Amino acid sequence: MHVLYEEDGAFRTATILVDNDSSLQVETASGKRSKIKAANVLLRYGEPAPTLLLEQAEALAASIEQAFLWECLGDGEFSFADFANDYFGHVATAVEASALLLALHSAPVYFHRKGKGRFRKAAADILQAALAGLEKKRQQALSIERMVGELKAFTLPSEFTPILSQLLYKPDRNRSETKALEAACSESGLSALHLLQKCGAIRSAHDYHLQRFLFEYFPRGTGFAACVAPPVPSNLPRADVRAFSIDDAATTEIDDAFSLQVLPGLGWQVGIHIAAPTLGMAPGSPLDAIARDRLSTVYLPGSKITMFPEKVVEAFTLCAGRDCAAISLYLTVTPEFEITACESRIEIVPVVANLRHHDLEPLFNEASIAAGLSEFAFRDELMTLWQLANACEGRRGKPSATQTFLDYNFRIQGDLGDADACAVEISARRRGSPLDKLVSEMMIVTNSTWGGLLSSKGVTAIYRIQTPGGKVRMSTSPQAHEGLGVKQYAWSTSPLRRYVDLLNQWQLVAYLNGDTPPFAARSDDLFAALSDFDMTYAAYADFQRSMERYWCLRWLRQHEVETIKATIIGRENLARFDQLPLLQRVPSAPELKPGQEILVGVESIDYLTLELGCRYVETLPPAGVAAADDDQLEAID
Repeated sequence: MHVLYEEDGAFRTATILVDNDSSLQVETASGKRSKIKAANVLLRYGEPAPTLLLEQAEALAASIEQAFLWECLGDGEFSFADFANDYFGHVATAVEASALLLALHSAPVYFHRKGKGRFRKAAADILQAALAGLEKKRQQALSIERMVGELKAFTLPSEFTPILSQLLYKPDRNRSETKALEAACSESGLSALHLLQKCGAIRSAHDYHLQRFLFEYFPRGTGFAACVAPPVPSNLPRADVRAFSIDDAATTEIDDAFSLQVLPGLGWQVGIHIAAPTLGMAPGSPLDAIARDRLSTVYLPGSKITMFPEKVVEAFTLCAGRDCAAISLYLTVTPEFEITACESRIEIVPVVANLRHHDLEPLFNEASIAAGLSEFAFRDELMTLWQLANACEGRRGKPSATQTFLDYNFRIQGDLGDADACAVEISARRRGSPLDKLVSEMMIVTNSTWGGLLSSKGVTAIYRIQTPGGKVRMSTSPQAHEGLGVKQYAWSTSPLRRYVDLLNQWQLVAYLNGDTPPFAARSDDLFAALSDFDMTYAAYADFQRSMERYWCLRWLRQHEVETIKATIIGRENLARFDQLPLLQRVPSAPELKPGQEILVGVESIDYLTLELGCRYVETLPPAGVAAADDDQLEAID
């Protein structure tokens, strides 16, 4: 005698050795002996042999139509053995009963298990819903199979178009499109990014990197809601100065300007004038909400995304030929360039010129200063401010810029809408030029002076602090900035471009007007703004660096560079390429010390991943010592 029983969710057969009331000793076809509970026995039979029962039953079960079984049954519970007799029209054989059991067991949509060998047919509405679900899954499987085929043929499935951004930047693995993409990648050996590129889903690598950034940080787009430019206050006193700014050619958000007046017998009055958008908007206003959402202007080669709408920038930028609202810091400076007094005012400042670096630097540089400056507009003012900057730098004991570092300017020729057709020019200028030092030192004086003023009056502000050997971080506590050599440093000089500066300006304006500052010492809004700004500003900087890397790679291809000089600047052979702000590890190089120059071969470039494949060619003769990577240098404007 043999038995069919259930064990660990599977049907098994064996021969009975000992039959007790509650248990049986059995032997399987493999010779294994075991003890099973009598309650687990589904069928006792004489033939066929245990090795044949399930094999024959499975063959017969394949011919049993499950939907027909469901139609034959009533609504109550039933035993498979009893139903087998009815279904086959006679006392069912062991093979027939087992076949029916397998048919019932394999159709949980039609039949619900109610115990060992007992079932109940599913209710009609539940069955219809389940069948609909199965059909949906079947159709999805067919759809996935079709999409995989299209992707492998480098054709973009129509389903991908409306969710392309999601597939590229934040794929949902529960979607059939994502499953198809993953399967196609597995079968083709391509990454999702490169497969989609071959399918024409990526207009250009530049567009991919830009849209990835916008997808995360500007999901509603970079445009602004309709807004009205706030009126510039007209009841402010007008300063009797001739202010001028110094900026790059592309700068439109002109935050700072300078003025100089001779004080007979005393020296000079130096004016540092900062744009005052806070005079046209209040915390919590719609314009504040716009700036609070963006937190900073975003910069990338050839473009930018401003923090404020263009109308607001136009209203408050320190544009030449206009009277502009400003917060002014006036310094009384002796002929020895000592600062003996300072005063802050809210006023209207006439701006007479917007000077540009590319126009000034040929006229005002270290060589021209040493040789004696020729005649040009604002020559005397620039010379006096530069001498003051040197004195300020000396008193701080820290350089405002390290001349071994280079600043790079990217000029994109062409329409970025078709970035692949654009050309790039990358030019370098050494930091620490007289103009750099002039502007930097005036900003350091302003940010440290206003930070100290707010601190001394108990007005909360957001500071940049740095402990010895530590990283620069944001804080509401006025602590020293070791890297700049000042007792406190509160960003206040770029309110059109940075939200922290805007917030600090609100606090400063409130104090100067004798009003209660809008942000209290432990304001939740203040701490939230600090935290959000810190993370967002870093993310914007990372994006800018990634786009600069993209254009550096384009420059290499554009100039058909096969080998290029590089200088080791860090561990694991981190090198900086000559002529470019491009950092790259060269793993094939021997262990080298910072400052050693090498020749690097360019082997492959991937614009989508921004990966550069390169190889070490040779070590070049010593030419000097490179400075360490300057990514952590403080922004002082």
